[in-house]
Amino acid sequence: MATLIHTLADHSDDVNYCAFSTSCLATCSLDKTIRVYSLSDFTELPYSPLEGHAYAVHCCCFSPSGRVLASCSTDGTAALWDSRDGRRLAVLQQPGASPVRVCRFSPDAAYLLAGAADGSVVLWNVQSLKLYRSGKVKGGSLMACAFSPNGNFFVTGSSSGDLTIWDDKMRCLYNEKAHDLGVTCCDISSHPVSDSENGVKYFQMASCGQDNQLKLWLILFADFLGVQLKYKCTLNGHSAPVLACAFSYDGRLIVSGSVDKCVIIYETSTGNILHTLSQHTRYVTTCAFAPHSPLLATGSMDKTVHIWQLDLKQPCAGDTVENESKVAVEDWSEDDVSAWLCTQDLADFVGLFKMNNIDGKELLNLTKESLANELKIESLGLRSKVLQKIEELRMTMISVSVPDEFLCPITRELMNDPVIATDGYSYEREAMENWISNRRSSPMTNLPLHSLMLTPNRTLKMAISRWLENQQK
Repeated sequence: MATLIHTLADHSDDVNYCAFSTSCLATCSLDKTIRVYSLSDFTELPYSPLEGHAYAVHCCCFSPSGRVLASCSTDGTAALWDSRDGRRLAVLQQPGASPVRVCRFSPDAAYLLAGAADGSVVLWNVQSLKLYRSGKVKGGSLMACAFSPNGNFFVTGSSSGDLTIWDDKMRCLYNEKAHDLGVTCCDISSHPVSDSENGVKYFQMASCGQDNQLKLWLILFADFLGVQLKYKCTLNGHSAPVLACAFSYDGRLIVSGSVDKCVIIYETSTGNILHTLSQHTRYVTTCAFAPHSPLLATGSMDKTVHIWQLDLKQPCAGDTVENESKVAVEDWSEDDVSAWLCTQDLADFVGLFKMNNIDGKELLNLTKESLANELKIESLGLRSKVLQKIEELRMTMISVSVPDEFLCPITRELMNDPVIATDGYSYEREAMENWISNRRSSPMTNLPLHSLMLTPNRTLKMAISRWLENQQK
């Protein structure tokens, strides 16, 4: 079983990534912040949120000891933070100032790997905070990276669809076209697998991409053989691009998240689907297993992070958590309402609601009077808690997502004064002026801007104004 035990809803924009240490969970977002939570009770740490990045934060990761947290951003930097008190230890500027999409610590914590939108990949010396090695993929943006458990090599994935294997001296050892429409994520299991016929051990890697596929690979890294990358199989289940994948700490499970809003947990050895989790209401952008506890975190463009408790002793093939959003709330059955109560920490009311035949329509019509007089909930505090959850549900139903074309690509906020740059894209004037004051490249393509002229986009401004008026009706 996979049970939803907690939901974090503190970010004000899409959640891009989440990462565990042995005691904490870190999350980062388009809202420019990193938030850090204690695993003991999922409360946010006193120093959280971490603020300092000028634009969206795309990735975050803990050092192996958990004492240092790294983050990277559209602002072209990676930052190092002390996870004990939230102090910012360093800001590492990517060569070329290109938006940094992904970062990872080496297993010995000596280096931080940072990959950017212009295809550059950099190894930073964590002690000296100096650039150790740099390289560049052949084409596309750097979207994914993973270190081998022994630190002898790492893998990068690009938007052009290539998986590239590098050694610890930043020498390109192998390149493979893996996903036709681009790689979105990759991970290497900490547990190698043995080949009984050849008597060698392989590292297992998972990769996923815009082609809706999650693939498994075997990597052999040996001085006398060089590097071999062998395709193992494709794990099917998603119906849309797969944005995230990760191995469990023991290598037994693989989890993936997709544009189809689903999270799928597979058994590594067989490829069988153990669980399909459909609680998120928008694209699932990240998923991560905790290192030493049966916890799974999944993050989404719905601005939430779900924490799941896994029963690793008795996995049941085909277990699913039904997606509340697939059925309109007013059409929920009594069982749907019971399931919702459990996800909202209101499981004690399941029997009472069933006894009173509360379905979706009845749930939405509940008031403080009906809770007191009809359901006989005497405690004012409990009535208030139930009403608060119902009101949150109502707000979820009526909230309308801002059309993506109305959001500034730099700030990811609704544009007030949109302008067209010479790259053909529209931006918020102030954000773009700040951008070009520091660099002369396109935030979207990273190509040089042949002119810094900004032209008012009056058509877009009028469309945004009409949309805002309709929301207020």
